[in-house]
Amino acid sequence: MSLPWRRPASPLAGGLAAPKPGGGTNRPDPRLRANPRLLRSAAFRFAVVYAVLLAISTMALALFLWWATAGLLDRQTEAAVRADAQALGERYRQGGIASLILTIEDRLAQDVDDNAIYLLVGADMHRIAGNLATWPAIVKRTDGWYELPVQRAGVRSLAHVHRYDLANGYHLLVGRDVQNRAQLRHLLTDALLWAMIVVIGLATLGGFVVRSLFRRALANVSATASAIAAGDLARRVRLSGRGDEFDQLAATINDMLDRIARLMDGVRQVSNAIAHDLRTPITRARGRLEEAAAHAREPEDLHAAIERAIVDLDGIVAIFQGLLRISEIEAGSRRSAFAPIDITHLLADVGELYGVVAEEKDVRLVIDVPDHLPAYGDRELIQQAVANLVDNAVKFSPAGSAVHLTAGPVANGVQITVADRGKGIPAEDRARATERFFRGESARSTPGSGLGLALVQAVAQLHGGSLTLGDAEPGLVARLHIAASLQKPAQT
Repeated sequence: MSLPWRRPASPLAGGLAAPKPGGGTNRPDPRLRANPRLLRSAAFRFAVVYAVLLAISTMALALFLWWATAGLLDRQTEAAVRADAQALGERYRQGGIASLILTIEDRLAQDVDDNAIYLLVGADMHRIAGNLATWPAIVKRTDGWYELPVQRAGVRSLAHVHRYDLANGYHLLVGRDVQNRAQLRHLLTDALLWAMIVVIGLATLGGFVVRSLFRRALANVSATASAIAAGDLARRVRLSGRGDEFDQLAATINDMLDRIARLMDGVRQVSNAIAHDLRTPITRARGRLEEAAAHAREPEDLHAAIERAIVDLDGIVAIFQGLLRISEIEAGSRRSAFAPIDITHLLADVGELYGVVAEEKDVRLVIDVPDHLPAYGDRELIQQAVANLVDNAVKFSPAGSAVHLTAGPVANGVQITVADRGKGIPAEDRARATERFFRGESARSTPGSGLGLALVQAVAQLHGGSLTLGDAEPGLVARLHIAASLQKPAQT
């Protein structure tokens, strides 16, 4: 006769329920009702996420420890019972019921630990051999493990048993006394539960600490933003010196605030310059019209006054057109006009245009460029930028001198250079020379609006390059650089 063999169910399959931490209720904290902004706080959400993640991690660790200790004891017991039952089944197959009875009695006699449990019954469920008096009523199936109270020699205990059905109506119960192991398991479970409660408390406390640190880090930024909104534009976010992410954020915000301050200062300067530069031609045009209206006797006098007023108004319109063009360039809207261009041909056109102007002032315009100098950009804007540089050079060059216009490839793009022998720009004014409406002392007596170099600077930045001003000893040297990274890649 063979002994039926089935894999027993895991002791955890009975649905070991995770206890509710702390045994608390679901009532809302009255402090949260009193302060509804707390729930909308990002610091509160971060603290809750921290506490929940820590609690979940602790619970997972506790369950693993329980499975590795208490679960290991159960698995060892079940493995011993299965091996014992397999040997008993083999004795029954070889020697019949008598051999099985002798084997059970022999094992009970040799059980030093007194934890073996055997019970053999017949078809009528009456005891034949073993150390249990009666068959437990709840043990009815052969596909599961039972943990039940038993009484042996007048002593109540706890047994972990399994039922095996033999041929000819015999039934065998094999198990182990697990009273001591059950007590150890309860102690371990209670310890893990208390540990989880303590960890949840610490996680909650840690969450409030994280919330406090988070709010303290953001309070610095918030206070700075509030001060700036109130008009204190010099306020900046303090750096802790640790170089962490909050310091990086503070440094970025400070850079942004510095740029905003520079832009606002530029706006004020532009506004002041517009008011100053436009007031004179507008006042002059108004005065001429008033004088013509009051004193003109002939139509020719009135017509001449109107023409002079129109010239002044055209100068005002030119200033606004220059400002709009610079703003359009700085906004990057002209990138759609980028195309492959030849700088050599572009400079030849500029030289042809300003060669006559230079001759009238007895200035030589010397052009030195290679036969072919490819680039990628807006031809019209680059040509206007070079024309502004050449116009300034010719305007401030003394008679008999020369203006040199050169160009060539450099390591990181194309460079166009315009050098003259004029008065130049003092070193202290070069940093501001590209500001809108800025005019040095030497240029105040010459016509112009102070927008030429500002436009050249905007064109250079649009093309990923730069404009640098230097001393030609004497004179000024202007270098317009166009970045190679914006050049169109060669076609293959």
